[in-house]
Amino acid sequence: MAKLYIVPSPIGNLEDITLRALHILQEASIVLSEDTRVSKKLLSHYQIQKPCIPYHQFNEHKQLQHFIELIQQHPSVALLSDAGTPGISDPGYLLIRACIQENIDIECLPGATAFVPALVLSGFPCDRFYFYGFLPHKKGRQSILARLAQLKETFILYESPYRLLKTLEMLIEHCGKERKISISREISKLHEETLRAPLSEALTYFQQHTIKGEFVLIVEGNNME
Repeated sequence: MAKLYIVPSPIGNLEDITLRALHILQEASIVLSEDTRVSKKLLSHYQIQKPCIPYHQFNEHKQLQHFIELIQQHPSVALLSDAGTPGISDPGYLLIRACIQENIDIECLPGATAFVPALVLSGFPCDRFYFYGFLPHKKGRQSILARLAQLKETFILYESPYRLLKTLEMLIEHCGKERKISISREISKLHEETLRAPLSEALTYFQQHTIKGEFVLIVEGNNME
């Protein structure tokens, strides 16, 4: 019987992978990877040699049926994203849904997701929270942020270094300059950094510093009555 394994990969430090994930990768027939160069680096680190086939946002729609047929031809296939858990702001959802429709067995291993350590490090309430992920690049950003700004719960965004300043400016517009934010980058890497500050101070800080890496933005909930 064919089976698809969803395998979380480290978000920084290559040691942040479970023993079970390594076992699955060793046993898998092939690996579907968001970026074969990144996956091969991880596999090589653990002396695992497997065929890596590109599966990413640019081919997942057009070649979906091809991937389903590929999985059906092998007893076990592993799906890897560049970092974290496939399907969480990364390719994977379409393939998982198609496997369900084709009655292909699926197993998702627990593992790394960038927003979890960033949320815990923020010091904000994390018993309830809202994860949004990446905002759209253009259309819809204002309306989404207006809605998020009203939430009582902590909310979470992912952002690239190219749009960080613009997003902070828009958050100030909708949340106010005193709303607190915790911004983490390079989680589990050598230059890991978390900044906790009011939005206005966070904007000033990043206006004065070089912006590198992928960012997790943890925004305090709306406590205004």
